[in-house]
Amino acid sequence: MNREDISDLRLEFDKFVRDKCSLEPEAGANAQSNEEEDESAPQFVDALTTKLLAPAHSGVYLSRLDIKRIAEAIDESLPIKERIKMVRSLFRHTTKKEYLERAFGEINKHINGRILIYAELGEAFPSSKGIFDAHIGKAKKTMKMFQTIIEDFEEIEPTSDPLMI
Repeated sequence: MNREDISDLRLEFDKFVRDKCSLEPEAGANAQSNEEEDESAPQFVDALTTKLLAPAHSGVYLSRLDIKRIAEAIDESLPIKERIKMVRSLFRHTTKKEYLERAFGEINKHINGRILIYAELGEAFPSSKGIFDAHIGKAKKTMKMFQTIIEDFEEIEPTSDPLMI
């Protein structure tokens, strides 16, 4: 093998690493992601993230992977980020009650799975049953909150936009 070929290959490889594998965010990509994060979300999203993502309020912990699975179940694609940003992205473009029903239905499935685990743990460890029952109560209260959000949600139709002619 020729030394010039190796040096050319090395230069090409270094350029590739700088361009494609850089740990520093590119200016364009960073600006776009900030725009997406700053984009307004429906009013209920702030209250939802406060209550849903805090186990002290909701009784369950939803991980990033859980949120990603919920999104995939309703045919959405979410990148793995902070949990708050993932939930905001999931509900950012919500315009129909049907979408909310599907999303909350999937979240309910995850919460019900946790409730089953808590019930099993309460039976296996009777001295801790009170703690698990408290978490089950919080989880059921959280699921009721979803129904309230769905009932109070006003659908947005393209014709109801005042700027649309």
